[in-house]
Amino acid sequence: MTIIAQRQALIAGLALGSLLLTGCGNGGSAGKSADGKLSGQITFQTWNLKNEKFTPYFDNLIAAFEKANPGTDIKWVDQPAEGYQDKLSADAVAGSLPDVADMGPESAYTLAKAGVLLDLNEADPKAKSQYLDKAWEAMTFEGLNGGTYGYPWYLNTGPSFFNTSLFKKCGLDPAELPATYDELFDAAKTMTKNCADASMLARMPSIETFGEYGVPLMDEAGKKFTYNDARGVELVERYRELFASKGLTEEALNNLQTKEMEEFKSGRLAYLQGSSYTLNDLKDTAPDLYKSLGIGPRISDSAPNMYIESLVVNATSKNPQLAKAFAKYVTNSANQFAFAKSADVFPSSAGTLDDPYFTKSGADSATKVRVEGANQVRKAVVWWPPAFSGAADSETLREQIAQALLGKKSAKEALDASVKYSNERLDANG
Repeated sequence: MTIIAQRQALIAGLALGSLLLTGCGNGGSAGKSADGKLSGQITFQTWNLKNEKFTPYFDNLIAAFEKANPGTDIKWVDQPAEGYQDKLSADAVAGSLPDVADMGPESAYTLAKAGVLLDLNEADPKAKSQYLDKAWEAMTFEGLNGGTYGYPWYLNTGPSFFNTSLFKKCGLDPAELPATYDELFDAAKTMTKNCADASMLARMPSIETFGEYGVPLMDEAGKKFTYNDARGVELVERYRELFASKGLTEEALNNLQTKEMEEFKSGRLAYLQGSSYTLNDLKDTAPDLYKSLGIGPRISDSAPNMYIESLVVNATSKNPQLAKAFAKYVTNSANQFAFAKSADVFPSSAGTLDDPYFTKSGADSATKVRVEGANQVRKAVVWWPPAFSGAADSETLREQIAQALLGKKSAKEALDASVKYSNERLDANG
């Protein structure tokens, strides 16, 4: 199963003008009885989580909720990873969006902009205190009048992984792993000079790379993109210089995260951003590489990036009280803690990260990665702006940076074009 760090799926553009709020939720009914107890049915949708590992967790979770709330019926449905954003879009247009659904900020922003999601600042303002401030903020969209459109669920960030064998081979000290972008690019230059068959980087920077580099991504109102400032240009220039010195291949101009992982596993790439999930995957599928794995903090010049999944409530649900209650139940501290341990992710519920499971250091790599990741979550930021489309904006940014690296545009011209496209798209959908 792919957890948050690999969940930057391409977002299908919603035809916002065609969304009609005539839907009534998928299966929602009743609400609270005369004595105030919850009752009725709702549909709860997850994203690629119905499998041998997680089905027992959700079956038990739902059974416990229904037992504690007689007269309630939670219908769990799960959608595969492939085409999930398209399915959300289609359900929203058809008025059949589930009562409670699993999604990230980008999808939530698009649906909230269309008026399909419940604003929790209005519908459940007291819920804010139950979650980490930064997690609540990640689902609060300044571009939509500061509304909050999802109960934060699980978080992920992770350390940097390094192939220390390549470090040794290419004249780098494996005891001095890069922790900043200056150190990373310096190490990349050394590796390029000494090893023609190895590289430090294997793909273009994404929007969260700009955030971690210290680039202001949007204005304070969340209405305009601003990542074409001097700091953003500086980042692209550093990639251009690396490309010119053969430290980046032409294939890297088009590589996605999956290709980057392949390069790392093959032993040709020295650096990879990862997570606890990545560590387990490397242990199982690349045991020789795993033996020489170096683990360091996520590289950042500002705050490290993190990813978030949330549970949103359909604004047209026939049973909003039950939907809200169940979403808060799934995301309460006890249930988040249990899921985090099972899925190698981190809880967004307030206080849960203080458990010794996330603070007590250990000698094994898994514990080291978990504790390091938990430390990063405390200071991390969801750098990916919710208004930045995973499909259109991301592809345009990558294409424009590639133009700069190929010498067809200056770094400033490339970023100006990308920002212009993103802002025009934002205005058009407003």
